[in-house]
Amino acid sequence: MSFSAKLRILLHINLRRLIVLVAFGSAIISLANGFHASYRVQRQLLIDTALEANHAYALKLAQSTQDYLQSTRQQLAYSAGLLGPRFNQPGALQAEATRLREQTNTFNSVAVVNAKGVVVAVSPEALPVMGRQLATPGALKMLRERQPVITEPYLSSVGNLVIVISHPIVDGLGRYLGYVGGTIYLKQKNILSRLLGQHFYRDGSYLYVVDQKRRLLFHPDPARVGETAGANTVIDAVARQESGSKRTVNTLGVDMLAGYAAVPATGWGIVAQRPTTATLAPLNQLMFNTLWHTLPVALLSLPLIWWLARLISRPLMQLAEGASRMDTPGTAERIDRISVWYVEAAQIKRALLIGMSLLQKKIGRLKADVQTDPLTGLANRRGMDTALATWQLQSRAFSVVAIDIDHFKQVNDLRGHAVGDAVILRLAQLMRACSRDADVLCRNGGDEFLMLLPDASLEVAQRVAERLRAKVAETVIAGAGKVTVSLGVVASSQHAGGADAILRAADAALYHAKQQGRNRVGVLEIA
Repeated sequence: MSFSAKLRILLHINLRRLIVLVAFGSAIISLANGFHASYRVQRQLLIDTALEANHAYALKLAQSTQDYLQSTRQQLAYSAGLLGPRFNQPGALQAEATRLREQTNTFNSVAVVNAKGVVVAVSPEALPVMGRQLATPGALKMLRERQPVITEPYLSSVGNLVIVISHPIVDGLGRYLGYVGGTIYLKQKNILSRLLGQHFYRDGSYLYVVDQKRRLLFHPDPARVGETAGANTVIDAVARQESGSKRTVNTLGVDMLAGYAAVPATGWGIVAQRPTTATLAPLNQLMFNTLWHTLPVALLSLPLIWWLARLISRPLMQLAEGASRMDTPGTAERIDRISVWYVEAAQIKRALLIGMSLLQKKIGRLKADVQTDPLTGLANRRGMDTALATWQLQSRAFSVVAIDIDHFKQVNDLRGHAVGDAVILRLAQLMRACSRDADVLCRNGGDEFLMLLPDASLEVAQRVAERLRAKVAETVIAGAGKVTVSLGVVASSQHAGGADAILRAADAALYHAKQQGRNRVGVLEIA
């Protein structure tokens, strides 16, 4: 027998084993490749989503802090106007200092200081500064500048690390008499701890505030307040008054996903960050479960393929070829079209299809989770963007209803975040009750919601918005009572711009509704 004949026999004998190895190996490699690719894609999606969420959270808190500081300035300006005509009345000065501190609980202490830097009224009265001439950096700055001031952190005359918000006092002729100042003790309960202390997450996430000199004004660890932060790219960015998000490593060496924003009134920076491991934990568990359920199907296919290898070649080779391309579109349909004339081949075919179906279902579920708000089950910003992009590619008309809960911050501040969450959940239920199956309901974050109504005219969207407004207004929510919402309506057919422009138009309509007194529907008429 010639060498070539012997070689053909060896190849023919080994071909059956090779068929098994190729088929099973291709299936495993394809599954692993698809699994790994899906993991990498979804991992990046989760990271990007967490960065976006932290950035939005930091922006929201920065705006809240800005609004709060503006409110305190207005309080001080009002008090300064009252004190000007009565500056020579010690009792009136003391009464106003006490009222200013106790009425809003904004400041840890309040002092009225004359033009020579001498304290003429103070609350609480137990502070040992009455009648003393202040020479602290903050006091000297306020006397020197004679205008509204928010000082940098400094040690007060009694040894507290403080910032002071002040307003000058003038008489009827415009002569400078001194100033009234509210003091915030950075290492005690204060305005910042009330604004920022209640963080939604409990997984290693935290917030902190720095000034432009990198000093910590608020931190979950009170011992670090007043400390100058070390090298950190996020702090470098907020020191430059930038807003954005970055992946960084904190001082403890923990990989964090940080969002940051500046407070324009003070130059402070607010940073919200979450451990990367906490962000990826759901993905790791889901991928593990996917692997756990998919692996037995692949392993059980091996003896079956080996047993059938002696009787089959062409169908099995076709299945192996299909298995090696599991990560390409249309593979399941091609495998389904393979003709098999024996039960065993049909079982292999079915096993491959089941394995692919399991993987696709698990990945589909993960994608849905990435696009869903965890509290309400509504679509998040990513889910909203996906729906809008699809409709625009289809040139499909739609209307947008922007929704905002009126005075929601007061609900959280006065009732607590648990009641706030109950309000958000009840609003989500009412939105579902007022919508169709085809509508896309979204929670943009916080108390901001959207209803995307495909193929709905402006008039239809307006009726939907009014029906939702009425349902919310008449609903009693446990712990919160009755709340109201303001809504803004716009139709894509009225606007030549893209999705972002339409959403901005909806926000403008919502803002118009709030300007008109809230608990109403604003409609933006676009020529």
